[in-house]
Amino acid sequence: MPEQEEKKKHPDIMFACYTQKSRSGEQFIAEHSLGYNISGTMEIFVDGKTQVFKEGDLRFCRRNRLARFSKEPVPGGVFKSVTIFLGQQLLRSICAEHQLQAKGLYCGESALLIKPNPLFRNYMASLTPYLDADKPLNKALTALKVKEAVMILMETNPALQDVLFDFNEPGKIDLEAYMTEHYKFNVDLNRYAYLTGRSLATFKRDFEKIFNASPNKWLQQQRLKDAYFLISEKGVKVSDVYLEVGFKDLSHFSFAFKKIYGITPSKLSLQI
Repeated sequence: MPEQEEKKKHPDIMFACYTQKSRSGEQFIAEHSLGYNISGTMEIFVDGKTQVFKEGDLRFCRRNRLARFSKEPVPGGVFKSVTIFLGQQLLRSICAEHQLQAKGLYCGESALLIKPNPLFRNYMASLTPYLDADKPLNKALTALKVKEAVMILMETNPALQDVLFDFNEPGKIDLEAYMTEHYKFNVDLNRYAYLTGRSLATFKRDFEKIFNASPNKWLQQQRLKDAYFLISEKGVKVSDVYLEVGFKDLSHFSFAFKKIYGITPSKLSLQI
């Protein structure tokens, strides 16, 4: 078995299997999803909170969120999960077919533990033949399975109707509060603009008015400041720090760090 494997059996269903701990870094959650931990543990950091999902847990993740994931195999075993993506096109068709709509503003968690119930236990068991198959899943059958997941969610968690059938794009929000909480996510400015309800040009203009710096300059300064603190005060390894503060490349991180502080992060680490 490979050390890690993710199989998208169909655009709407993904099976993951890891024999070693995986830190997948940040991820933009583009669609609502329903995930089931077959074995192992998953940590999700979203909206400033870390939530832990264990073996047998079922989780719902809300779309249009930035998140970090960490997947931990069981000792001597593997991490396995299956994720069903609830796309907007399918949800719109269900909405029209059953005359459903959001009735109010959803105020629940962005990563939500779904309470166990017989409907979902039987549903997850019914996916096994699909996951074990070597060939891609039948498109029509998969659409039915995804629709079934939505209908069970509606039956067992009716409050989710307000998020599942809310098809609005992100509205304009407090830019300073959002960026202060999410600056460690290494996503491009277009994504930040979208998530704060702005065009790219408006995002840049509003950003400079608030922070008196360009977005790229401010983001790098904040990340390097955090990195310096984590290395010098907390003793965190450089190999862990650069990812934690939002850099994707170690060499770029080291170059930028030395340019600001006059010393490489690895040399600073040796002085501690």
